[in-house]
Amino acid sequence: CSNTKQIAYFNDVGDSTLIASKAGLEPVIQKKDILSITVSSLSNEASILFNTPNQPMTPNAGATPGSPTGGYLVSQDGTIKFPILGNINAAGLTQKQLENNIAQLLIDKKLLFDPIVTARFLNFRITVLGEVNHPGVVYVPSEQISILEAVGDAGDLTIYGLRGNIILIRQEGGEKLIKRLNLNSSKILQSPYYFLKSNDVIYVEPGKAKVASISVAQERLPVILSGLSLIVILMTYVFKL
Repeated sequence: CSNTKQIAYFNDVGDSTLIASKAGLEPVIQKKDILSITVSSLSNEASILFNTPNQPMTPNAGATPGSPTGGYLVSQDGTIKFPILGNINAAGLTQKQLENNIAQLLIDKKLLFDPIVTARFLNFRITVLGEVNHPGVVYVPSEQISILEAVGDAGDLTIYGLRGNIILIRQEGGEKLIKRLNLNSSKILQSPYYFLKSNDVIYVEPGKAKVASISVAQERLPVILSGLSLIVILMTYVFKL
């Protein structure tokens, strides 16, 4: 049987324990991100020219529920195509930095007076795979999610999932970062990987009990099928008498 300490979360936490948790990291814009950028000013007629690309496109019948259908796509060179202003660098910037850059460009070119620019992610998502009850893609409209929230949105780990060996896969520039996290320990709350980034992948490995149960089923399946075949043959013979 499984040890309950391997199944429970934070089994090293006592009563009235205070744990300092790292604040959520401000997301950084990456290539292939899709952004919603809205511009407002004292002149509604002048501002509307900069909001046209944010209008929803015709929904695709095969689109995944919750997936974005419009906005600005960050290209492979890290830029977005913004009305009138042309290509603007976006990759590597925070939302606030991009907002300030666009607002300053609008002012410098005397296109708007005192503009307000708001940028949001449309494709902030996490993929959860492996031994969870509902594996799949989790879309995050709030633009911030912890590993616990991601696991919760995926229906929690199954009884077979290894809580002490969760694999996090993250794109860092041109490389893949692979980190193993332990949900049995309260130290996860202080980990720099507690809050996830867009496009992170969480994989929950199966324990030995799951592998053993599959092996037993595979061993018994031929015996069961042989037994059923024998029953069918005997019934056929009996009904012919």
